[in-house]
Amino acid sequence: MSYRKRLHDLRVDHDLRQEDVAQILKITSQAYGMYENGKRSLPIEYLIILSQYYDVTSDYILGLSDNKK
Repeated sequence: MSYRKRLHDLRVDHDLRQEDVAQILKITSQAYGMYENGKRSLPIEYLIILSQYYDVTSDYILGLSDNKK
């Protein structure tokens, strides 16, 4: 599974909008949308923030593992 799909699925599972995640990352919703749509690569610092926020491993977000912990 691609990390873009994982980003989308985690966001939806937590009943968040792209705007909500963008606020967590302190970026614009357009910038976050580019990460979720694959138009930009997700920076490592945002991967760390989202891993902590969603309480999952970075490997899970990256699609390298199906284990959330």
